[in-house]
Amino acid sequence: MPPPPLPDFLRLLPWLAKWLALAAAVAALAGTASAFFLFALDWATATREAHRWLIALLPLAGAFVAWVYDRHGRAVEAGNNLLIDQIHDPHTQIPLRMAPLVLGGTVIAHLFGASVGREGTAVQMGGALADQLTSAFRLGRDDRRLLLMAGISAGFASVFGTPLAGAVFGLEVLTVGRLRFDALLPCTVAAILADRVTSAWGAHHTHYAVGAIPPETAATLLAVAVAGALFGLAGKLFAEATHALGAWMKRRLPTAPLRPLVGGAVIASLVLAFGADRWIGLGIPVIVESFARPLGAHDWLLKLLFTVGSLGSGFKGGEVTPLFFMGATLGNALAPLLQLPFGFLAGIGFVAVFAGAANVPLASTLMAMELFGSAMGMPALLACVLSWLCSGQSGIYKAQRGREGKRPG
Repeated sequence: MPPPPLPDFLRLLPWLAKWLALAAAVAALAGTASAFFLFALDWATATREAHRWLIALLPLAGAFVAWVYDRHGRAVEAGNNLLIDQIHDPHTQIPLRMAPLVLGGTVIAHLFGASVGREGTAVQMGGALADQLTSAFRLGRDDRRLLLMAGISAGFASVFGTPLAGAVFGLEVLTVGRLRFDALLPCTVAAILADRVTSAWGAHHTHYAVGAIPPETAATLLAVAVAGALFGLAGKLFAEATHALGAWMKRRLPTAPLRPLVGGAVIASLVLAFGADRWIGLGIPVIVESFARPLGAHDWLLKLLFTVGSLGSGFKGGEVTPLFFMGATLGNALAPLLQLPFGFLAGIGFVAVFAGAANVPLASTLMAMELFGSAMGMPALLACVLSWLCSGQSGIYKAQRGREGKRPG
């Protein structure tokens, strides 16, 4: 008589043990890398602000980084898009040099005054470091997909201090309208532990205070819906402008170092001539300010222009923190028109422009709840979904699939 079959839980134990161990390893690597990166960004920002003349060297710094990538980093130049492509069609291991190259390139961009973010760097470091475990543990094709997704989640969660959003970001960013639930455990564990690892190293994240949250009346929700649509159009404008400028620069200046040399010269000249320091770097002080008092209606647009110019010229970094800046300052500008509190609509814009530009409404909603409190959940979800819909087929990640099927009909 054959032995009775093992209960489902017991048959699941080996798989659970394997992925808990792998996710913990990914978290340790990504969380440590993000902590070092955050410390380096603080140093770069403080150094630039103390020695403003460094901005004049932005063209040379950008040309140097582009030259290094041209000589040693062509295989990893696609960045986040390379990670997404490898998850969809895993065939080549991500070279380890992606991590130090993007780390160094991003810190240099911030040191000399480019307007770039940090999410791209953290995600690429997380993915590249995670993929080194593939050969070490002789993982198969399907396991490698899960490992890369865990690396993306760990990088995102640790650099922003948002483990719930990080876990879902790794599941949501690959294909519009579909989540990969087979990676739910690895992404969740990696995101939570990576955030803890970064905190254990002493790295801290900015606190944002949205202030009063209005009652969820019909008028409030209608105003939030209108704002969400506008946030989606802003995200669409940013994504399409960045791609268009990048393509135009490659046609006009086929030599890689020339693109940041020319683009950096324009950006540095504008910043030094007009005192436009407010719209370069991460812009965290302006984001914090947008929650507290009325700002100029032009802040979001100027940040968009400087960021499009920086990324389109080939400077390394991410798009997400500039998107937070654009969203928060656009929300601040719209608040009196829609008769909503400044801090509240700045918080909604903070996540909703990102939701539209990156096509991640669920991760963005969770981020709102983690950063601003659970009471922001419902209005943030409404704004993020409408932003996602109104951004159309645009997106900051070219390798993302399924955008053409976002709307029925």
